[in-house]
Amino acid sequence: MIRCHLSRLMGEHKMKIADVARATGLNRNMVTLLYRETANRVELDAVEKLCRLFDCQVGDLLEITDETPSEGSN
Repeated sequence: MIRCHLSRLMGEHKMKIADVARATGLNRNMVTLLYRETANRVELDAVEKLCRLFDCQVGDLLEITDETPSEGSN
């Protein structure tokens, strides 16, 4: 499973979904899907914009885990 740490990064920078969408030019719906970790696919351009916004590497935003989706849900 691929985990997206956008919500953590946004919290650290005290940003809302609308702030991220405005700063990156990404569609608000895409930001929401990444924030909630429900996106099925993401364009590399979107990953680049988010990494540039948060001054981080791809590995800081996305992480591969051994966890299956059902294990992470309670």
